Amino acid sequence: MSFASKAALFGAFASAVLAHGTVSGIIADGVYSEGWQLSYYYSIQNGQTYPDTPGWYAEDLDNGFIAPDAYAEADIICHKNAKNSNSSATVAAGGSVDFQWTAWPDSHIGPIFTYVANCGADCGTVDKSTLKWVKIDEAGIDLDTQTWPTTGMIANNNTWTTTVPSTLAAGKYVFRHEIIAMHGAGSENGAQNYPQCSNIEITGSGTDSPEGTLGTALYTSTDPGILFNPYTTLTEYTIPGPALYSGATGTSGGGASGSSSSAPVATSSVPAVSSVFPSATSAPATVASHHSNSGYPDAADRPTPRYQRRAETHP
Repeated sequence: MSFASKAALFGAFASAVLAHGTVSGIIADGVYSEGWQLSYYYSIQNGQTYPDTPGWYAEDLDNGFIAPDAYAEADIICHKNAKNSNSSATVAAGGSVDFQWTAWPDSHIGPIFTYVANCGADCGTVDKSTLKWVKIDEAGIDLDTQTWPTTGMIANNNTWTTTVPSTLAAGKYVFRHEIIAMHGAGSENGAQNYPQCSNIEITGSGTDSPEGTLGTALYTSTDPGILFNPYTTLTEYTIPGPALYSGATGTSGGGASGSSSSAPVATSSVPAVSSVFPSATSAPATVASHHSNSGYPDAADRPTPRYQRRAETHP
């Protein structure tokens, strides 16, 4: 790698340390797969090879977000300039998928979702703009405790567990996992969407193929769950996006639903994310070599991402 490339990579790492989160890996029915890593972008730029992963290519190099004024644009589907992965993980209908996030700041409160879209014969070539997304998992604020699911996700080793509905038909799917950070939701265009996509094939005997929603039609900037004051005691909260799929089992691990009922924090055991930074937890030896940039230190003072569309504010 050239000196210029190394310098660029170092600068990107430094920016990532001070930014937000991405999905560094998934565990589908107990089998770990690495997610898309920042370093792979620079491998491509330098004509080098990199491991195949189910995670989709994306250019969120500073771990930035998609703002509400881009909800009608393609970047909201699987993040900035996202491109298909040719690799896939596998999960049985009724099984679970753990989404491992890099360090997430506790100030970035908000709901968590998982969507799936059947991609037909080949997820590696499907046009992302044609994918129709079915929400199989959602969690909003717990009205009893005024706690957001991001709090439970952080406590659970930065991991969110989604149960795949047993009724879904077998096939090749793209999973779209997302956190919407709401610390700036009191201002129009203040919410921050972090969509992350992975190819996961579903096996089993399910037969249901529900109709989904195009990615560019999932949200509007004035949805009541997108534009609201998150720093008051909420007596109700409308979870953004289309209705939860009727075959879903409800809230999955790490958070609570949008109603007043509570849900337990997930307790599944997952590998810790590793990092080049000494404050992060080390990963098991079997996966550490693939995680050179997957974990980041505490992000209390993270600056504004380079490509966000507004100045980030905190109360």
